[in-house]
Amino acid sequence: MSITVLIADDQVMVREGFSVLLGAMPGIEVVGEAVDGREAVELTARLAPDVVLMDIRMPRLDGIGATREIVASPAGTKVLVLTTFDLDEYVYQALRAGASGFLLKDASARQLAEAVEVVARGEALLAPSVTRRLITEFARVPETALRRPASPAAGGAYGELTERETEVLVHVARGLSNQEIAEKLYVAESTVKTHVSRILVKLGLRDRTQAAVFAYENRLVEPG
Repeated sequence: MSITVLIADDQVMVREGFSVLLGAMPGIEVVGEAVDGREAVELTARLAPDVVLMDIRMPRLDGIGATREIVASPAGTKVLVLTTFDLDEYVYQALRAGASGFLLKDASARQLAEAVEVVARGEALLAPSVTRRLITEFARVPETALRRPASPAAGGAYGELTERETEVLVHVARGLSNQEIAEKLYVAESTVKTHVSRILVKLGLRDRTQAAVFAYENRLVEPG
């Protein structure tokens, strides 16, 4: 079955451009276009697309608010945020709102299609070029605003993770793929997938993106 996509952007040329690019890709079907965040929420409720390509700055309801509402709905729709380097200060907020990843607006047709496929599978998209800026944003957050990790003895927060699971979480936060983590730890890729799944369950997280945010917020990985 085709992956259904809704495009939300207040610029008509951007919407049409992405629609044409995705429409030409096998296995992907664009089912609608929204001109702002409020329409994106309404169309998602009606069309139940697999993925929403979400711009950040839009009238009536911005992409962050729309992402929060869509992720909270029972439809199971994933949100892939569209961003430019000029808007990277909003990426952190979008991830906290529940976005499964982010993509630069100057991405190629193949990168766009691959990003949609990754997010539709329930995985997260951590683009290295933007992740560096995201880490910089974490570095600006005051220490008092961050959640402090519980000690392993307390059996809470990441204390519930085994030593190997904590190690895998750190690599996930640094943007490594399962294959790259497997090579570093000298284990099978399937073993890494199992560790990642257990990490998400134990921490009550939805995907790798939330796991990365958790790791930085709890200082398992230091920004910078």
